[in-house]
Amino acid sequence: QVHLVESGGGSVQEGGSMTLSCEASGDISRTNTMGWFRQYPRKQREGVAAADNDGQVTYADSVKGRFTISKDSAKNTLTLQMTSLKPEDTAMYYCAATSVWFQNISFSLLASAFNFWGQGTRVSVSS
Repeated sequence: QVHLVESGGGSVQEGGSMTLSCEASGDISRTNTMGWFRQYPRKQREGVAAADNDGQVTYADSVKGRFTISKDSAKNTLTLQMTSLKPEDTAMYYCAATSVWFQNISFSLLASAFNFWGQGTRVSVSS
């Protein structure tokens, strides 16, 4: 089992920055690929970014150039640096992990690909 704990959410004004962190514990061997997802009210979770132990990263088009994901396998942490935040980035953000290695990590931004989830942290961006 893998336990994921997110931190770093909160409120920020449009154009501001925020960093989300996720700490993994438990069976770390099952966290080869980790990602960030977000969920709007009454919507399905959508992939934001993902990273794996081989250094592959991928981003949703909506956050490319603004968000940066980093995975520290030694510390079992996943970080999402968010800049130039927009009101439409307001959502609940979830950290996720899977033991699956994707030959092309761009295919990993599907919630169904991940089997371990954190409780989520809320990000609110005001205009």
